[in-house]
Amino acid sequence: MSPPRIDRRWLRDHPLPGLADASDKNERGRVVVIGGAEFVPGALRLTGEAALRAGAGKVQLATVQSVATALGVLVPEASMLALPSDRNGEIAAQAVAMLEDHVGRCDAMVLGPGMSVSDRTDTLVARLLASPRQGLGVVLDAAALTSARDLAPVIASHEGRVIMTPHRGEMAIFAGMDEAAVAADPEGVAADMAGRFRSVILLKGQESILADPSGRLLRFDGGCVGLATAGSGDVLAGIIGGLLARGADPFRAAAWGCWLHGAAGRALSEEIGRIGFLARELAAVVPRLLDETMTAPQNR
Repeated sequence: MSPPRIDRRWLRDHPLPGLADASDKNERGRVVVIGGAEFVPGALRLTGEAALRAGAGKVQLATVQSVATALGVLVPEASMLALPSDRNGEIAAQAVAMLEDHVGRCDAMVLGPGMSVSDRTDTLVARLLASPRQGLGVVLDAAALTSARDLAPVIASHEGRVIMTPHRGEMAIFAGMDEAAVAADPEGVAADMAGRFRSVILLKGQESILADPSGRLLRFDGGCVGLATAGSGDVLAGIIGGLLARGADPFRAAAWGCWLHGAAGRALSEEIGRIGFLARELAAVVPRLLDETMTAPQNR
């Protein structure tokens, strides 16, 4: 039997924390987004804006010093943390010392957008995850996922507060198996990895599968072909991070984030066209979707 669907009925039965009357931005949580590089400076813009559109009160973007100022001008609502880079224009491993204090003051950390797969990324991810902090929700995306493949005990020590968002190719690397095997049993693979890492797994695809360590499974099949575009995953990670910062538990944040991302894609498909809309256009649709979904007396 297929897992239950993430739809408006599920969202109605599992609402987000109510923050409509919050007058202080600190009440809506802080997100730090860590990633980017000289050759992909815009990835953090997508993630940071999405976190703000999902309702986070404050966002800090941490990226290499050479692009930090330009990114700060592009996203004036976010604060910036300029980090040292290596000779390839990537965040240097020694940046961890600068990051630890900032992460400690946040409610959610999104790690990985715009980073590349490398030994340096492996070191950075391992060191940032080495000291769990009570109340900190973590989203691992893109290169941070493959860097986490050998960190099961470390991730498990975060007590279910880590969300990982692989597509099937990343899951194949992460799980050490063939991509065809992932495609053949996405529910089983997601459930197995959620149990092994004691984390929430959102396995992205034409039908996405959400799993948690307790064995809960959900599916989402309400996306659209236009979401298969560069930067779309960065937006999804930001939405989830924003919902975590607002106080949603990891499973709920991932489910709502998945639905909002898919619903935003469908809205743009109707407005612009089935393909050709841009990832940076998705986040602007999210506040309206949140209002409609959270205030509707009856959700179909």
